Amino acid sequence: MSNLRFEAPETVEDAVRLLAEADGEAKPLAGGTDLLVQLRTDFVRPGLIVDLKRIPALMDVTVNGGEIRVGAAVSGATLGKNEAVTAAWPGVVEALELIGSTQIQGRASLGGNLCNGSPAADSVPALIAAGAVCEIAGPGGTRSMPVEDVVTGPGQLALGPGEIVVSFVMPKPPPRSGDAYLRFIPRTEMDIAVVGAGVALTLDEAGVCTHARLGLGAVAPRPLLVEDGAKALIGTTVDDDALANLAAAASAACNPIDDKRGTIEYRVKVAGVLARRAALIALERARSNG
Repeated sequence: MSNLRFEAPETVEDAVRLLAEADGEAKPLAGGTDLLVQLRTDFVRPGLIVDLKRIPALMDVTVNGGEIRVGAAVSGATLGKNEAVTAAWPGVVEALELIGSTQIQGRASLGGNLCNGSPAADSVPALIAAGAVCEIAGPGGTRSMPVEDVVTGPGQLALGPGEIVVSFVMPKPPPRSGDAYLRFIPRTEMDIAVVGAGVALTLDEAGVCTHARLGLGAVAPRPLLVEDGAKALIGTTVDDDALANLAAAASAACNPIDDKRGTIEYRVKVAGVLARRAALIALERARSNG
């Protein structure tokens, strides 16, 4: 690490240029809660680190008309104090706030959590459920990508050289909408998810579900959007049969590993249970948001 170079640009363009022109491996730093550990253990050995936290576009939270934009480097502590985001997408905020300790919350960000590429990242299933889209900047300009398409495998991203996630765009949910995120961990605090499940849904005036999304984490090589989970709820009053079908769809989508935190069979079972429980919380929130 003696030859490690550190840069802290103040514009997206400068950050992209530094990363694209780097001689050797370069790493962007959003919160650093994963990267700093990887550096200390020599898991990664970049020649350049580009700190993104001085770039306004990555640190702002804005609500414009029908959309909410959250900068990729906004910390969990900051986002948790934003009334507009916590009212619109409480599940997303709760998921980000599950990461680490109080001290970690001052640094941990949605962008860092996503781009670390962990299949068990807590905020990602909640972002998938919310229908979040990443705004990406790179040497070739800007583009958008659904959150569920960013991670392609453990530690692997669908980002090209010099590309960074600038912000997350989420729709402002209509009336009678709710979301929730739940995870199961071996300990009571600060552990990696055995399973994570995020659910978002919208009801019509009669209480029938008109929109739904299910995101799962830690049950496959990448976080999942489970389309059959949405199909299980849409057109129903989210009754017991619909919830049972949702749980079945969640379990069927799993392709997990065996490890010290849980067996394949256990993760498959827990995925269905958590999806059902998250849907019930989202349903209660939707009914109260009329």
